[in-house]
Amino acid sequence: MSEVFVVGISWRTAPVAVREKLAFREEELVSTLKLLTTELPVAEALLVSTCNRVEVYGVARPGAASVATSVRRFLAEQKGLKPTDVADVLYDHAGGAAVRHVFRVASALDSLVLGEAQILGQLKDAYAVAGTAGTSGPVLGRCLERAFGVAKRVRSETAIARGAANVSTVAVDLAARVFGSLAGKSVLVIGAGKMSTLAARHLHGQGATHIVVTNRSPEKAEKLAAEIDGIAKPWAELEALLAEADVVISSTGAREPILTRAVAKKVMKARRWRSIVLIDIAVPRDVEPSVNELDGVYVYDIDDLERVVAANLADRAKAAEQAGKIVEHEAGQFEHWMRSQGVVPTIRALREKFAQVADTEVQKTLDTLTRKEHSPAQQREAIQRLVQLVVNKLLHAPTAALREASPDDAELRAQVLCELFGLDPDENPAEAQPALTESVPESGSPERNPPT
Repeated sequence: MSEVFVVGISWRTAPVAVREKLAFREEELVSTLKLLTTELPVAEALLVSTCNRVEVYGVARPGAASVATSVRRFLAEQKGLKPTDVADVLYDHAGGAAVRHVFRVASALDSLVLGEAQILGQLKDAYAVAGTAGTSGPVLGRCLERAFGVAKRVRSETAIARGAANVSTVAVDLAARVFGSLAGKSVLVIGAGKMSTLAARHLHGQGATHIVVTNRSPEKAEKLAAEIDGIAKPWAELEALLAEADVVISSTGAREPILTRAVAKKVMKARRWRSIVLIDIAVPRDVEPSVNELDGVYVYDIDDLERVVAANLADRAKAAEQAGKIVEHEAGQFEHWMRSQGVVPTIRALREKFAQVADTEVQKTLDTLTRKEHSPAQQREAIQRLVQLVVNKLLHAPTAALREASPDDAELRAQVLCELFGLDPDENPAEAQPALTESVPESGSPERNPPT
């Protein structure tokens, strides 16, 4: 049976300036997959294209040689590149190594941010596209389904996904920890920077439905508000906006703090000292450090957030060892299944041969019994003869092979038969067993005396 293979490029092997040259747009995926499976010796294929990786997962056609070389060339030429342009940054895996790679990718063990959840969704989307293109088959399908199961095991049995792994999500976690839940909480975004936008999006995803944006530039405030389903408010209303907010994300370019202790006191008084979380992502800081000393005020600056990120990543690194063991075990199970597929044709042929012998003898017996009436005793005798005939025919070839083999070969064959059929010759001494009828040839009709 053909092996699973992987050919690709990722953040581990190339910078984004190189990765983007091999990236595929969503509308290109189906046509690219169809080309892969019609122009190359590829029986099944799936294409993953994200900001951090471009990879082809596939199954080679039986007897195909150098499939990885063909796919490497294909990826380069599809993007107008020479194969030599990307030879050093592309990698390939085959067989067990490929399966392990797929399982590690699905489990986020190969991600830029260890344990991140996004890659699993991206893999599922890629699998769905392969289904639409008609390029996912039984082997790749089973591999991906198993990969999804492995990812679920890793996330539920290890701590690899616990604890936010970037500043924006840490900010959300800390805010949620203060309030217990962010559902229904008001968020004020001060400034229009990238970090503010990311954090605001996470807060919105956690249930904060009322988001207000203020910035010295009204145009920038309106643009950011539109991105996060928020409302833009004038900078002049900053103190009043602070009094209404539960969570504040601040990231301006101010050289001095915009929220001093004096201003914070006025705000807290107007709030009647209800708790407020101030997430200061600015450098220099937007919030004066002494503000954190006020009752009900929780201030987190960039250093606080990065310390939490570092601690979380350290915990994830420890969990990665346990996750790796899960991947190894599951990959071994999948390889066992792959090897078992190699004997499927033999098993099918064995079943068909046995069924053919049985069907032939059953039909002969039915023809005999239907020619005229028979007593119950005669019918029983006919069925017993039928069973004996089937047994004799099925055992004729292996019995002859045992008896005609050399002593060493005979011993080995006997051992294999005992293992295959669960036999114990010592438990059933030969002298106690009836002799098999040896006069039944492999083909042709046995002599019989049908009941009359």
